[in-house]
Amino acid sequence: MAQATFVVKGMTCSGCMTKVTNAVTGVAGVSDVDVDISSGELTVTGESAVDTEAVRRAVGDAGYEIAG
Repeated sequence: MAQATFVVKGMTCSGCMTKVTNAVTGVAGVSDVDVDISSGELTVTGESAVDTEAVRRAVGDAGYEIAG
């Protein structure tokens, strides 16, 4: 299993968390998504290497931005 952690800008409520979770869950190869609304951290787990660009696109498509 592989894991990657990102900081997402602009998440302020549980609705935001749900949007990001749903968007990233749809990325091929992602097996688990954990979002911590208080820190803005998004942790993505996959069976193999996590496609970080695909995760960035999914978060962007949901209306948010990954810091860095």
